[in-house]
Amino acid sequence: MNEQNCHLVCPHCQVTNRVPAARLSAAPNCGKCSQPLLTGSPHELNAQTASKVIQKNDVLTIVDFWASWCQPCIMMAPQFKAAANQLPQVVFAKVQTDKYEQAAAPYNIRSLPTMVAFRGGKEIARQSGALPSQQIAQWVHSLQT
Repeated sequence: MNEQNCHLVCPHCQVTNRVPAARLSAAPNCGKCSQPLLTGSPHELNAQTASKVIQKNDVLTIVDFWASWCQPCIMMAPQFKAAANQLPQVVFAKVQTDKYEQAAAPYNIRSLPTMVAFRGGKEIARQSGALPSQQIAQWVHSLQT
């Protein structure tokens, strides 16, 4: 992310927006659809949107790779959502691996749930296993410094 601007993919219409870094805390809206760019809640990614969101977002992006048959994944879902609510300037997203295998394949997900942190298209950290919201938030905070 450069000092002046960063790119954010709109979770509603998938348009990449260029936002001044100083405005990230001011709840910026999409230039195309006028919806909030940072929603404070996880959004579902599919095969088409996963790559774009991961590759184009300059801000910290946390992706939860999960499956519908995975009980720990289901138990962690509300915890992931609660952590997203605590960290509105971080993009939280989910990829359902049993539905969108091709979206998860490039990231070599071996256990579920697995959260992967990306910044500017690059993986910077990963955490496997279900965690409570406080631990998710602590992990994300450790990545912001």
